[in-house]
Amino acid sequence: MTASNYDEGSIRSLDWREHIRLRPGMYIGKLGDGNAPDDGIYVLVKEVLDNCIDEHMMGFGSKIEITIEDRSVTARDYGRGVPLGKLVDVASKINTGAKYDSKAFQKSVGLNGVGIKAVNALSKYFKIESYREGKMRSADFEKGVLLNESKETKTTQANGTFVHFVPDETVFKNFHFKPDYLDDLLWNYCYLNAGLTIHFNGKKYVSKNGLVDLLKRKANEDELRYPIVSLKGYDIEVAFSHANDYGEDLYSFVNGQYTTQGGTHQQAFREAFVKTVREFYKKDYDASDIRQSIVAALAVRVQEPVFESQTKTKLGSQYVSEGGQSMKSFVLEFMSRELDNYLHKNPAVADILKKRIEQSERERKELSGIKKLANERAKKANLHNKKLRDCKIHYNEEPSGKNKEDLVEKQQQSTIFITEGDSASGSITKSRNVDTQAVFSLRGKPLNSFGLSKKWFMKTKSSTYYSMP
Repeated sequence: MTASNYDEGSIRSLDWREHIRLRPGMYIGKLGDGNAPDDGIYVLVKEVLDNCIDEHMMGFGSKIEITIEDRSVTARDYGRGVPLGKLVDVASKINTGAKYDSKAFQKSVGLNGVGIKAVNALSKYFKIESYREGKMRSADFEKGVLLNESKETKTTQANGTFVHFVPDETVFKNFHFKPDYLDDLLWNYCYLNAGLTIHFNGKKYVSKNGLVDLLKRKANEDELRYPIVSLKGYDIEVAFSHANDYGEDLYSFVNGQYTTQGGTHQQAFREAFVKTVREFYKKDYDASDIRQSIVAALAVRVQEPVFESQTKTKLGSQYVSEGGQSMKSFVLEFMSRELDNYLHKNPAVADILKKRIEQSERERKELSGIKKLANERAKKANLHNKKLRDCKIHYNEEPSGKNKEDLVEKQQQSTIFITEGDSASGSITKSRNVDTQAVFSLRGKPLNSFGLSKKWFMKTKSSTYYSMP
């Protein structure tokens, strides 16, 4: 093993841009080429749009314009605009942003001061412009390095922020954007933000019914057992129904962020749904039967959310706000009140839900019985097969290749020795040719049926013929 020097010269200090480009996975997850919805190029788009959404959530700007042509992305919101004096810092200084001030952004998804800086560092070209109170300023970057910074000038543009970037091909090899993945991303933003309109490449995205629209798009309405139930509260919204499929189909969101891997809020919903249903029907149904075939969407708004990574796909927050309720009790309290009220006011839906749960219960028990029978048969077959010491060559093996003739010859020479019990087969098993000779042990001495007629067998009506007549 070659020795390497480890001294002061081995220690390196990377600036923000170098670190992001050296370890992009820490900031945007996997790189990919765009063939998967969680590939890095979609995370870049999302990081820019998250800033636009945060402005809308704070009550500034109800329209976002997005254009993606080939490998170029442009986004324009109509919020307050980045403070002009901090435009360069916001785009190029790590851990810099307004999201640390909870008064300015109460329930934002971008909290680490990293997102747009990662987009800048991983883009071949990045441009940001801010329009604020009749004035504007812009800055241009190349792979995170500042190329040009304009002075403050007058403008007639409405307040807001403009971002244009082209992902770096040296980081994202042969990448391309898939319209379907972008379509899902934009629709999710609209489902979670009433009053928001997104214009993307000439197509308009807007949702009137929020999570209900989401489930209508994700599920086949014809297969739903009952109309989608919509429950809304302060900082929480739930929509659900049951279908005919198997499993659970859950969509969860935090502050507008789609948490594809779930988290504390999703687990709290699963537990709260089961507890509320059991209490309503006063029956201790199995949790799997209650949630079987459920199609549901959950959206919560949390102060200072804690995610398990920079890509924000799994929520780790235990509380909805600092010093406030736990996530579990917050969701349970909402579901216990709202779902219980809904089921009491809608007995027809309550009856359908009960029938669906009991159907799942019957199917589970039937399947359990089938599995039990199969296991018993498998045990018997296994016990039987232990009596057989098989050879390595089998008749059902298909001869092929250059050893075809050799295999055929061995198959023709294969032999099985049938013995009376395990003790009799012991010596044969040890001395046999394992390639071509098999040994099978009977449970006793076989019947000598030579000379016996069918009439004799019918007369004895015996099902076991291990002894001599």
